[in-house]
Amino acid sequence: MDNSEPTQQLEQGKRERNSGPLIIFIVTLILVAVALWQFSGGKIEKRPIDSSELLKQEPVIPASQSTQKQEDDEALIELPVTVVVEDVEPIEQEVTITLPKLDESDDWLQTKLPDLTWRNELLPLLITEDIIRRFVVFTDNFAQGQLAYEHSLFIQPKEKFSVDEQSINVDSEQNVWQWDSKTSKRFDLYVDLLRSVDSTTLVNWYIDMKPLIDEAYNELGYEEDFTYTLQDAITRVLDMDLPKSTMDVTRTSVMYKYKDPQLEALEDSDKLLLRIGKENLLIIKSVLLEINEKLAKRVEKKD
Repeated sequence: MDNSEPTQQLEQGKRERNSGPLIIFIVTLILVAVALWQFSGGKIEKRPIDSSELLKQEPVIPASQSTQKQEDDEALIELPVTVVVEDVEPIEQEVTITLPKLDESDDWLQTKLPDLTWRNELLPLLITEDIIRRFVVFTDNFAQGQLAYEHSLFIQPKEKFSVDEQSINVDSEQNVWQWDSKTSKRFDLYVDLLRSVDSTTLVNWYIDMKPLIDEAYNELGYEEDFTYTLQDAITRVLDMDLPKSTMDVTRTSVMYKYKDPQLEALEDSDKLLLRIGKENLLIIKSVLLEINEKLAKRVEKKD
């Protein structure tokens, strides 16, 4: 009898006993699944999600990105804020100035003169008696080509015009000498004083003192605006051209005169500008041009 057969039957029996519980567990799961499917009507429903809950949730940011975001936020906070401010014209406030009477204006002006120039040591060149009337009369005459020395605002130069008559005559002509430019040096201090004047301050003074100036101008019998006369006087200086030829002088009597008939025929005010000299005249023109431009703007603005 073969013993292998009982052995095989024994092993088959063991396998059947071990697989029994597993088969029962699988069958149970299948029955539960079928029951759930029938209970739900054969449909699988998903739970709706409330979007408001999603809004409340903060996104999860990786640690590296979170650190970078914090650095960016701090950088934004530290950035300077640039505020653009449009240019706004300053509001000019009119200052009321109490003027003295014309006859009492000298003391008032003398207290203001040091504010007009940084060369106060040159102020003694000015005549401080009847200042406004002198200015008006001299300017009126100068605009017409005349010189009213007795109404000049400045003291006369200590040095007089002179010619070295011991020098050689020009072109061997008797009593004809070449113009000596050194004689113009006697006007240097006057030109320095004019150049040191602040043009803006001077124009402002003129506008402020206009009532007193008009009063002095009316005393001469004029009714028009003195500003036009002042501008005529300034224009005369600006239009003055120095001659290209030499300014030889001669003397047939006590007074010297220009040898060139055209130069001698010039108005007295123009001949004074010749005696001042080329360099000084150029400085005077530059100063008066600036004054004239500022005066024109102030008058135009006031009108």
